[in-house]
Amino acid sequence: MAESPTSGPLNVIREGDCAVLKRDEVFKAVSVLKRRKIIFEKQWFYLDNAIGHIYGTTFEVTSGGSLQPKKRVEEATAETKEAGTDNRNIVDDGKSQKLTHDDIKALKDKGIKGQEIVQQLIENSATFRDKTEFAQDKYIKKKKKKYEAVITIIKPSTRILSTMYYAREPGKINHLRYDTLAQMLTWGNVHAGNKMIIMETCAGLVLGAAMERMGGYGSIIQMYPGGGVVRAATNCFGFPESFFQKLYEFPLSKVGSLLSGTFSFEASSSETEGSTPLADEDDRSLDEKQLSVQEADTECGTEIPMESCQPEEQEMADLPSDGEALGNDKTKTTVRMHDKQRKQEERRKKLTEAAALLKDKDADGLIVASRFHPAPLLLSLLEFVAPSRPFVVYCQYKEPLLECYTKLREKGGVVNLKLSETWLRNYQILPDRSHPKLTMSGGGGYLLTGITVINENLKTDDCSEQKTEEPASKKRKLQDP
Repeated sequence: MAESPTSGPLNVIREGDCAVLKRDEVFKAVSVLKRRKIIFEKQWFYLDNAIGHIYGTTFEVTSGGSLQPKKRVEEATAETKEAGTDNRNIVDDGKSQKLTHDDIKALKDKGIKGQEIVQQLIENSATFRDKTEFAQDKYIKKKKKKYEAVITIIKPSTRILSTMYYAREPGKINHLRYDTLAQMLTWGNVHAGNKMIIMETCAGLVLGAAMERMGGYGSIIQMYPGGGVVRAATNCFGFPESFFQKLYEFPLSKVGSLLSGTFSFEASSSETEGSTPLADEDDRSLDEKQLSVQEADTECGTEIPMESCQPEEQEMADLPSDGEALGNDKTKTTVRMHDKQRKQEERRKKLTEAAALLKDKDADGLIVASRFHPAPLLLSLLEFVAPSRPFVVYCQYKEPLLECYTKLREKGGVVNLKLSETWLRNYQILPDRSHPKLTMSGGGGYLLTGITVINENLKTDDCSEQKTEEPASKKRKLQDP
């Protein structure tokens, strides 16, 4: 079994991992931490007992918020022993169920599990046996979803995270659907050993998908606008540290100077030092994460004291004096300054390496999925791509890509330009009742794909100018005495 560089097999849930909680078709990405309260689908629980189990294990939430592995139990045959031929005589008047809300609450207070509650509901239903087999199955699934607190912990992947983001927060990923993302990776020829340029504002989802497919081999230059990169979705993948060693970042504001040859590492480094958003990005992101965790814990009311309360005299004795407090503050300030300088030095080194990679102009592919207009981004970033390499541009709307198509045709240097739209429909596959699902997405966006080639237009123009000049020079030589 393959193991990670740190410890333990890769398919085992460990503390500090990024995991995805699944219940039916609902997903949520969380960090596996001990003594941290998680709220998911109106259920609260702790992930302490999940540590050490294999990914894909289904757990049942018991009293006290602890998770217990759910044992596979065969469906009771008594549930569907008798079934009616049709449902025409069944009237939904709310009187068929003998158990009241108070009775169900009393069963929960006694610690009776959800499966037993569902069985009680079936036995106390006056119309259950008159329903058809299909209606009985539908009734059981509905009650299990309501009363059975069952959660599956799965390992993050591109398909799972893209589905989660598209269903819950599509605006954060520019309404990028998972089938469109899969086509982007295919058309972009993303594989291990490549040098990829990625410009995206999809919360890091496209970047994470490319990193997952490359498997830590090769290099990626992430172009970013504004003060810094956004990698919320990338962090949900839970990549090891080795994956980030070949990940570089370069600001879009420096692309023009890099193309013109006026880019200097010293000027960029001084701007990085003076720029608070870049210099303090890691500190800010860490503070924001801590603040969000504290706010979530406060809202849930989960502030658990880790130590017992001390008497007032003991607390007063433990308080440091003014001199000790001042010395501690100075030490902390010095440590923070050293950390800040170290981070700035690492940023300068990474920026220098990213600029050197871009200056070679031999990238193996380009992917653009941004909320900005793609035309200026594409025309400038294509300069860093080697000939005979693919590029992919995603946009939620068709008109910006049409403009890109026209400008690339006029400029030249590309072949096999294609503008496409994907169409996706989910199907329900069940015995004797397979059909398309009624709910489907309206659109998955548009893709502009192509392959770079050496632009021969400029060379042809130069040759024609030289040919027209040669006869004139010879003519002047013949006229001279």
